[in-house]
Amino acid sequence: MSEAATLPKTARDAAIQHFDVIVVGAGISGVGAAYHLATQRPQTSFTVLEALEGFGGTWLTHTYPGVRSDSDLYTFGYRFKPWVGPPIATAAEILAYMGEVIAENDLAERIRYRRRISAANWSSQDKLWTLEVTGPDGVERYTTNFLWMCQGYYRHAVGYTPEWPGMETYKGKVVHPQTWPADLDYKGKRVVVIGSGATAATLAPAIAGDSAQVTLLQRSPTYFVPGRNENELADTLRQLQIDETWIHEIVRRKALFDQHEFTRRSVEEPEVVTAELLEGVKAFLGPDYDIAKHFTPRYRPWRQRIAFVPDGDLFQGVASGKVHVVTDEIERFTETGLLLKSGEILEADIIVTATGFDLSVLGDIAFAVDGQPLDFSKTVTYRGMMFTGLPNLIWVFGYFRASWTLRADMIGDFVCRLLKHMDDKGARQVEVALRPEDTDMPIGDWIDAEDFNPNYLLRNMHLLPRAGTKPEWRHTQDYWTEKEVFPAIDLDDPAFRYS
Repeated sequence: MSEAATLPKTARDAAIQHFDVIVVGAGISGVGAAYHLATQRPQTSFTVLEALEGFGGTWLTHTYPGVRSDSDLYTFGYRFKPWVGPPIATAAEILAYMGEVIAENDLAERIRYRRRISAANWSSQDKLWTLEVTGPDGVERYTTNFLWMCQGYYRHAVGYTPEWPGMETYKGKVVHPQTWPADLDYKGKRVVVIGSGATAATLAPAIAGDSAQVTLLQRSPTYFVPGRNENELADTLRQLQIDETWIHEIVRRKALFDQHEFTRRSVEEPEVVTAELLEGVKAFLGPDYDIAKHFTPRYRPWRQRIAFVPDGDLFQGVASGKVHVVTDEIERFTETGLLLKSGEILEADIIVTATGFDLSVLGDIAFAVDGQPLDFSKTVTYRGMMFTGLPNLIWVFGYFRASWTLRADMIGDFVCRLLKHMDDKGARQVEVALRPEDTDMPIGDWIDAEDFNPNYLLRNMHLLPRAGTKPEWRHTQDYWTEKEVFPAIDLDDPAFRYS
């Protein structure tokens, strides 16, 4: 369907454009959703609405030096598109890969950029979602039978920076990696990077060569997996001139097998896994470095995400003296840097707050069902993708212990199967609801903090849906079980209500 040549400036009078399915977001999940619809449901009309000026999501908005994946691309890449580069890829390489998916499958005309959704209203009478959208020429209105939410789970526009005492007195620059200024000059400057996660570990070695001094300041350490940025199995198969499609599938399966084993061992033998991870760090830093203080976390492996450090670049930077690690807490900002609780003073021209992000629940869109504003935190999740009281909507929320895209692909199959099932039943509405046997099921938080507890989830848990104790009423984070469960979901289970 072509866009109207001119669009009114008010939502009430805007021309309405209708699609069977609307995909929200053109990041890794949204482009994958478009592929699955185009290939599995060619008769379905759909469009992708993207708030930014281009596709890519995270890989478009994150422009800080060295930005790269922290998952291997053989599993972070789509199952249907072979990855032929190094396992850990730069943002530019990932964008190029996604661009090939769009070009090879004629998806460009399906994506509408600079479309920000402000409101989404479901009508049970009409069996339709109505969207109010701000486009490049004013307000647009869309209706759709089905919403596929692929907008991610955090705010792209601004990152999370804690409020420390004295920040207003600091005379230097405070920068968050998520909004890295294109003209930031750090050459010859003293830079303090606050944080201990994948972003901090990527950024510190990337700027160390040009900066006068880089200090990585962390409140507590994080686990990392250092290793060469290559896949020996893939390289061997290429030497044997095996087809890239076969290589992708074989290497993908091997990577997933290894990840499953690593996850299992992290729970069953955490002390052994911890020792192995720390040996990897020691191989770069030597026996005299205080690994116990700076690189030994307080928690068992996989209670927070573990990032791969390609070629050990962070540890090479530490070993060379270009990156200095300080494990301490901030007492306050000063005019020229930071005063730590130990009494140590860190002088800095630039302070980078690699301190995480804020959750964005359903894209900060004002949702309503039959005129009643939606409180997402009052819903209960069905397998982390559907929600009680929220008809004709799927949300893509990937994995923490495996690549995000694995779940995006599985949900793509599920949505296409669900849409076909609705067609076969002549149903225009589907929603999930607790069954009679679920009446006494305990209801708790979206994620069990004893199992996985990054700060961005803990401080925003009140915004997320609730979860039950039965596996179908929670996001289990277990790809290796879900890959068998998802294709076998009974769409006529009483949890699904059709009308």
